[in-house]
Amino acid sequence: MKRLMRFLKPYRIPSILAPLFKLLEALMDLFVPLVVAAIIDNGITRRDMHYVAVCFWILILLAVLGIAFSFMAQWFAARAAVGFSTDVRQAVFDHIQEMSYSELDTLGTDTLINRMTSDINQTQNGVNMSLRLLLRSPFIVFGSMILAFLIDVPSAIVFAVIIPLLILVVFGIMLRSIPLYRRAQTALDRLLGLTRENLTGVRVIRAFCREKEEIREFDERNDALTRMNEFVGRLSALMNPVTYVMINLATVVLIRVGAIRVGSGALSQGDVVALYNYMAQITVELIKMASLIVTLNRSLACAGRVADVLDTKTGMTYPEAAGPAASGAKTGAPAVEFRSVSFSYAGSGEDAVSGISFRAEKGQTIGIIGGTGSGKSTVVNLIPRFYDATQGQVLVDGKDVRDYPEGSLIQKMGVVPQKAVLFEGTIRSNLLWGNENADDEQLMAAVRTAQASEVVEGKEDGLDSPVEQNGRNFSGGQRQRLTIARALVRKPEILIMDDSASALDFATDARLRQAVRHLPGSMTVFIVSQRASSIRGADQILVLDDGQMVGLGTHDELMRSCRVYQEIYYSQFPEERPKSAVTSGEVMA
Repeated sequence: MKRLMRFLKPYRIPSILAPLFKLLEALMDLFVPLVVAAIIDNGITRRDMHYVAVCFWILILLAVLGIAFSFMAQWFAARAAVGFSTDVRQAVFDHIQEMSYSELDTLGTDTLINRMTSDINQTQNGVNMSLRLLLRSPFIVFGSMILAFLIDVPSAIVFAVIIPLLILVVFGIMLRSIPLYRRAQTALDRLLGLTRENLTGVRVIRAFCREKEEIREFDERNDALTRMNEFVGRLSALMNPVTYVMINLATVVLIRVGAIRVGSGALSQGDVVALYNYMAQITVELIKMASLIVTLNRSLACAGRVADVLDTKTGMTYPEAAGPAASGAKTGAPAVEFRSVSFSYAGSGEDAVSGISFRAEKGQTIGIIGGTGSGKSTVVNLIPRFYDATQGQVLVDGKDVRDYPEGSLIQKMGVVPQKAVLFEGTIRSNLLWGNENADDEQLMAAVRTAQASEVVEGKEDGLDSPVEQNGRNFSGGQRQRLTIARALVRKPEILIMDDSASALDFATDARLRQAVRHLPGSMTVFIVSQRASSIRGADQILVLDDGQMVGLGTHDELMRSCRVYQEIYYSQFPEERPKSAVTSGEVMA
């Protein structure tokens, strides 16, 4: 929690006023036993009804003031806690946006969602309860002991003995349960991850009739989480019965000591009632403290997890912008150049790609092909610096991508990711992500190039047609074409299409590539594809196999020199395989 305390600074005044008003409320409660004792000793014993009536109105005044102070304390505590959680949630969200793909891969989507929702909500509850009760309960407990000493020292010794014992019990249970709450929240992360996986993959699960197996796995993890919560709940639940026993024993001792003192004339009956009331107030406060401890334990564990996200520093650093030339290109330099580039994902024992070297000149189309897991997406993700190469250099316009100020490199790029993602809104709002200043003519030009004219024109509202979350009201091919149009709206210097036409038919794919090739300017295009036909006309084709570059050249050159490329091509166009190769293959088989 200490790591998050800086977010309470803007709410310093409410954070001070909330416990202050709560202490004033507690002070009103501490006065009540003294007034009751006065009623018994000076009013009822002497049969002075006027004195009783005056004390009665004093009690009413104390109650009204207590309610007013309590309301003000709650208002200030809520204001501070809600403002605190709002700022923390915003800070976590902003920090996530600054993370590189490596940190996002390491933390995981499910963990980050849980941090921003459940964990921050629990932390908010902890702050609220702390501001209201963290000082009030100890104030009542120690205030009761001090007033007990003012009333009668021998009787107050009972308070002096029982309170330290109660503190030992409370803090002992708290120290034991905090790590358990942290483990329970981690188990909740895993359960949420499984839930998300099942919800997003529900169609696949049903297609393979795996409902029972998934339900069984969910039940196992849910039961494990339940058992963990039950264990820590039972441990926390010990607080009430243990403290109750201790308080009741102390009450019995107090009444016995008080009776002896009254019998000897050293103590009045009203004072015994006041001492008993103070012991009862301690009991009530311990009940509140037990609830507070449970909430604090959980919120402290959650606050630590939230702080861990904020403490996760991105491995990427950016130089300061040094003027207009900071992101400028070197004259005559290639658009993209890889120099002996290797890269491995966090936690991976081996390189995803290694020793990659090639040059892409301005205006060229570069095709990248290879088997599944060969590193195609990894290569193109290094160009906009979604990841940093572990070895070697990636240069854009003759300049190392690490030397570009933050945001300037990506402005040169138009990236169409492997998974087509549309955001809730309209077609127009999605396309404007590429260029927020684009007019309708520019948007429609990009749409036509992306072969998405019929998608937009087929909708009643055209560009203003609604897009549901994740674009679920569009087919896979429609989503792909709209994401391509979004990238083209930017008019990028480098266009990266990472297997972004996989849902398109061959004719549409061919028209798309033809339209992109005839765009004005000298845009460099990277096409990642499993289809040989999609990259056949590229100026250069990069062939990958198990993270290694095994071929580089045009289609005709690779057909003569690269066995991996030949295998891929002939597997898709078997009718073009030479008869001699077929015969040789049959003999070898």
